[in-house]
Amino acid sequence: MKRVGMLILIAIATVVNGQEKDKLKKDTVMKFNELNEFEKFVIEGKGTERPFTGAYYKNNNAGTYLCKKCNAPLYRSADKFDAHCGWPSFDDEIKGAVKRTKDFDGLRTEITCAKCGAHLGHVFTGEGMTPKNTRHCVNSVSLNFIPEPEK
Repeated sequence: MKRVGMLILIAIATVVNGQEKDKLKKDTVMKFNELNEFEKFVIEGKGTERPFTGAYYKNNNAGTYLCKKCNAPLYRSADKFDAHCGWPSFDDEIKGAVKRTKDFDGLRTEITCAKCGAHLGHVFTGEGMTPKNTRHCVNSVSLNFIPEPEK
């Protein structure tokens, strides 16, 4: 009898625990920014904007670049440089913010937001453009920019 009672208690605890986990999952569903058709093409469809057309290609203001889809901080303006390639270029990312994955062709390395998986662009190494020897070539349309407050 004790054993049956114990099994019932375990079963109840499992159901309650499962319901709490389901509630936690519902409460922590990631909210995304609404994207227009072109943003969806680049960010979700892994497309590319035309070079020299993006809003942040020539941006030299101090601040932080965020993921357009989920607002995760990705890059600092201090790591941005002009690679003359037509897209914003960074030689470093905010630690843990960017995921690297080999492209299907095996030639390039795609970079995506580590939080939501949004396509950012590609990363290249060994070009010798900066002391860090890295170039994150990022679509402006994949980013939002938050300027540093005026001092």
